[in-house]
Amino acid sequence: MPRYALLEHTGAPDDPSGCHFDLLLENGDYCRAWRLGRQPAVGESAQAAVELAPHRLVWLSPRSAAVSGGRGWARGIAHGHYAGALPSDAQAPIRVQLLDGALAGQLHLEGGFCVLEGCTTPHGNAP
Repeated sequence: MPRYALLEHTGAPDDPSGCHFDLLLENGDYCRAWRLGRQPAVGESAQAAVELAPHRLVWLSPRSAAVSGGRGWARGIAHGHYAGALPSDAQAPIRVQLLDGALAGQLHLEGGFCVLEGCTTPHGNAP
């Protein structure tokens, strides 16, 4: 089952706020990644999601480490598994179910935005 992680990334030289979050979704032998301004939470409005270069799988495990190339520090704050497939077209919408961990819910990434909605049953009804 594929994994996800949310990293708190501080000290990145290209981040004027000083702190952002990297959302990672396992995709074979690498992770697709997006920069978020805040930690996603069920019930919050959509936020900007900027797709990043692929990340290494090692970031899916709980860890805290310096980011290569002097790009700050990253600390894993949420980890778990997801159900669903990532489309091969980088522009296609992504809809996956985060099954466990701090971010459990229906994750939507589309048009440069990210939103986390409450879990749904297999029939599409709210629990």
